[in-house]
Amino acid sequence: MKKLSIVLILAFILAGSYLALEASRADDFISVAGKVNDAQGNPLPSVLVTAVETGTKKIHKTMTDNTGIFIFNNIPAGVYDFRFELAGFKTAVTKGFRIIKTKGIILKVVLVRVNEKDESKAEMEESIVKAAVEGGVVGGVLGGVVKKIFRPMSREAAAPPPSYYHPFNTEEYDRIYENQYLLALANPLSTFSIDVDTASYANVRRFIKMNQLPLKDAVRIEEMINYFRYNYPLPSGKHPFSIYTEISSCPWKKDHRLVHIGLQGKKLETKELPPSNLVFLIDVSGSMRSPNKLPLLKSAFKLLTRQLSKKDHVAIVVYAGAAGLILPSTAGDRKEKIIESINRLRAGGSTAGGQGIRLAYKVAMENYIKGGNNRVILATDGDFNVGVSSTSELVRMIEEKREKGIFLTIVGFGMGNYKDSRMEQLADKGNGSYHYIDGLLEAKKVFIDDMRGTLFTIAKDVKIQVEFNPAKVKAYRLIGYENRMLKKEDFSDDTKDAGELGAGHTVTALYEIIPYGSEEEIPGVDKLKYQETKISPEAFKTRELMTIKLRYKDPDGDKSKLIVHPLVDKHIRLAKTSDNFKFSSAVAQFGMLLRDSKFKGGSSLENVLKMARESRGKDAFGYRAEFINLVELSSLLDQLK
Repeated sequence: MKKLSIVLILAFILAGSYLALEASRADDFISVAGKVNDAQGNPLPSVLVTAVETGTKKIHKTMTDNTGIFIFNNIPAGVYDFRFELAGFKTAVTKGFRIIKTKGIILKVVLVRVNEKDESKAEMEESIVKAAVEGGVVGGVLGGVVKKIFRPMSREAAAPPPSYYHPFNTEEYDRIYENQYLLALANPLSTFSIDVDTASYANVRRFIKMNQLPLKDAVRIEEMINYFRYNYPLPSGKHPFSIYTEISSCPWKKDHRLVHIGLQGKKLETKELPPSNLVFLIDVSGSMRSPNKLPLLKSAFKLLTRQLSKKDHVAIVVYAGAAGLILPSTAGDRKEKIIESINRLRAGGSTAGGQGIRLAYKVAMENYIKGGNNRVILATDGDFNVGVSSTSELVRMIEEKREKGIFLTIVGFGMGNYKDSRMEQLADKGNGSYHYIDGLLEAKKVFIDDMRGTLFTIAKDVKIQVEFNPAKVKAYRLIGYENRMLKKEDFSDDTKDAGELGAGHTVTALYEIIPYGSEEEIPGVDKLKYQETKISPEAFKTRELMTIKLRYKDPDGDKSKLIVHPLVDKHIRLAKTSDNFKFSSAVAQFGMLLRDSKFKGGSSLENVLKMARESRGKDAFGYRAEFINLVELSSLLDQLK
């Protein structure tokens, strides 16, 4: 039978009555409202609704609110194509829908899940027409559309209350203040914690695939760069990672230099993996009802469960209005029992996130494996609203728990009320990583393709400190890592927390450098009264541009180890640089363009595409090809702004 993914009807039932939206006689405007449900009648929030005027190609966009309701207010009468998009559902499209001043329109939309058996067209129409008649609307069926002529209505009478039609979006992102150029003579040291989080890239992808450019503060350039794998040499010495460096001219500013620093963590074979003591801490509050939240979360954790062995153990803690243990620590080879517990999860209630975190750490401690991988995996949209809910309180709680040797991985889901800033901070303070899952393919990447790096830490508190030679470098700027900056004194202070490196993980950082002797003006400070800063004569004699120092601890260690790596500029032309250099440069440019950074220089989407295509390489998993597609889509969105 022919599958149906959208039905439009000229009827909408709200609080026992229906509302006709119509243009006034004086104006050529019309309001179009509607509701989007799934095939079972559940409202779907965060659906991207696009209306395209077929004549002018002008685009109007909105999103459904938490009750599935949307509205386009005061759009011109004309012929429109409507499109309804939500991750996990088939995209619904209706073309050539004529909106005229003598017809008020309310659209009722049904989206069908990708993996769901659709009802037949006849069955779907029968159920909807029945609902329309019960609501007191009279009409006939024509091509899946029930039509009714309404008498003209004034603008005031036509407009529903604001709470009815405005999408309710409470997503939260921390303000990012981009790193500035610093004079090497006055600020010779740059210190930061590594970052292996990938959430920002996946979240940016979600925006772009919904035909929206992301919010500027949703773009963390270091997380975009580190989403991808790079071809760095494997470590061969006593340290658990290798160091890779490369330098050439800066692609977006030719008179600058770009330094590429890469770390490659050692890989672990299956037989080398330590046993895991995992606690799945799952948010089942009412805010997780959306299909791209709890249903997707359940699928993701079932993928992870299938990777576990009998030496691993899993417990499941859930929280809504209260927290509870629904599965005691269970051997990983009892997959049916673990998956059965996951399948039983249902969403409802408020969100006592702090209580859930406490219980999860308690369960992890009770089942602690010495020398093993002890970890809480928190899956949520971050919307904690009961009990301990402020970010600062939660951070303090996480900091206390990490000292007990239990790591934290945070996996974010959903949109509309997504609390990115909170989850990034918690993962940072919990000796763990932060990921965003927008679909099953990303779940596969996090929990299957990158599982060793996601779950198994090979080095903790990894810090990088770069000392610049002021005889070679006038000024420098670290690209990204704004939330990971450390004081110079923190580098040798083993009590200061920093990032963790997982098995097989790569970490990449880029510095943009203004060479010594450049006439470019960089803000500085007034001349000091009591001391004078001079360049050492030895600095002019050496070829070293900078010295890279790294400190790290073993996963169960308390004392850091030091690695020193000087860098010499061999003046390699940009065309001769590696795919590592070119592709990371392309991603950095894309991030700066999305942020509209004042440092973007000559960056352009055309340059990004050129460099990314040239450096795509083997791309076994297709991640770089997907990046190229995102850039192309962003180019179209940019033209339509």
